[in-house]
Formats: sequence, structure tokens, C-alpha cells
Amino acid sequence: MIELFNNYNRYFKNLFSQRVQKISIDAGFTCPNRDGTKAFGGCTYCVNKSFNPFYCSPEKSVTQQINEGMAFFEKKYKTQMYLAYFQAYTNTYADLEHLKKIYSEALANPKIIGLVVATRPDAIDIQILNYLKELSEKYFVVLELGVESTHDKTLEFINRGHTHLETVQALEMIAKFGISVGVHLILGLPNETRAEILEQAQILSKLPFQTLKIHQLQILKGTKMAKQFAENPNIFHQFSADEYIDLVIDFLELLSPSIMLERFISESPREMIISPNWNGLKNFQIVDKIIKRMKVRNTFQGKYFK
Repeated sequence: MIELFNNYNRYFKNLFSQRVQKISIDAGFTCPNRDGTKAFGGCTYCVNKSFNPFYCSPEKSVTQQINEGMAFFEKKYKTQMYLAYFQAYTNTYADLEHLKKIYSEALANPKIIGLVVATRPDAIDIQILNYLKELSEKYFVVLELGVESTHDKTLEFINRGHTHLETVQALEMIAKFGISVGVHLILGLPNETRAEILEQAQILSKLPFQTLKIHQLQILKGTKMAKQFAENPNIFHQFSADEYIDLVIDFLELLSPSIMLERFISESPREMIISPNWNGLKNFQIVDKIIKRMKVRNTFQGKYFK
């Protein structure tokens, strides 16, 4: 059977001999574009509670969040191991001793077999990478880098506080330590044309990382972007689900076949979403639709990759 795209879930299942579940943790971090180091207010689209599970809270210890997460997942799956997923905000944005304390607390649980650490390109340094390299010799360790766009005009507009050059430098530095790294990208950010969106597949294909999470832009209530959308909706393209599926396939055709795809959409609570309204479509449903459409189009990831 020909693989239409490089599926990370298949790799993940083959990597471990048993079921492994990520447990999200909110360890009380902030971001350099929130505390004034780079900017204030954070990313214009960001609402962390849109993806934080109910048990995540910085008022709880790392241990308590892990225990509550395990209790939730074990109702369905009794035998499984876990990865501690430091997800909320920038999870390397602290001094090394603090990072060692909270990562060690997570790894102290015998059912935790590794870490997934979400961060930004401008919150990585050699000390942190040395420590993560040491951990990776014993545990499964992945850095997730919020890139969001490769276009500096977009990064400035959404108040990311970093440049594409900083993304390139961070990925090249991480690669020297041999640490696994994934990238996040948002498709459909304000003022980006279809050509600019697709160009990012070619730009990213030149960079050293292993996995990619892409998702549609969601405009969420209470964000600065919601205000921008109300005032100037013409700078946003509101993709229907079918339009988005075709966009993703066009993107995949240009993407290096070596890059594994981990996610295709964001799944925020429906009551928080202003746009787009896809009636609660889940990632697995979008994956099914993408596969069917790729078969109809007789295409595959990397078809036009150079």
C-alpha cells in the first residue's frame, strides 16, 4: 500500500510496544511576548484554555496534574504509559534549575517515560539543550517549536515577537544536539495569500526537524484577533472545511516526504469559536477526508517537492 503522507501516528505506534498517552501540564510559565521582554499581550490569536484539559491548572503541582490526567485516561485504558506534555505557554522560558525541578518532578512518576516540551524559537539556549540531551539518553524527549508562520510580516502582525531567522537558528542549534523536534504552523493567518501559505511548505522542507503539526486559523472569543476580525474581516480568508482540505493537500504536495505529519486541525471548544464553524470536525475525521481526496486526486506528500 502506498502511503499518501508520512503519518506520525503510525511511527509513534511502532516506536512503543504499548499504548502511550500524552498528559498535558500547565506549569505556570509565561512567554517573552507577554511579560514585556519582547512584547505585551501575547499572540493575537492565543487562548490557552482552548486546548488545556480540565485538570490543567498552574495552581496545581506537576504531580497532581499528572495524577489527575492518569485517572482520567485510565478509565478507558488500564494498561498504558505516559508522556508529560508541558504544553501551556513557553515551557523552556525559565532558568535551568527551575526547568530541572519541574521536569524531574514529572519524570519521577514511574509511568512517565518521556517529555514533550512546547516552546518558542527564541527561548532555547545551549544550557537547556545540554540538559535535554542528557535526558534523551534515558527518556523519550521531544521539543515542540511554535513557528506559526515563516513570513516575518505575519509574525509581526500576530505579535509573535520572533523572526523567521530565529526559527532557522533555533532548529539548526537543536539539530546539533540530536534532539527530536516538531514544528507548529497555522494555515490561513491574516493577510497571507494562498501562494504565501503554500510557499511555507518549501521553506520548512529545507529545515532540520522531524514532525509537523498544522492547523487552520481559529478566531476565538476574547482575543485581540477577534477584535481585528470584527473591525476588518476582509484581511481574513474563512476557509470552508472542503477548501481547507484542498489547501492541506496542495501543501503536502510541496512538502518533503521525510517530514512526519502529526496533526491537521485545531479542535477548540465550539462555544469559543467565532470562525470557522466546521460543526465540531475532529482531526481523525479530517484525516479520513484528506486521504479520500488524495486518492481522488491521485497525489501524495512530496509529489512536487524539489
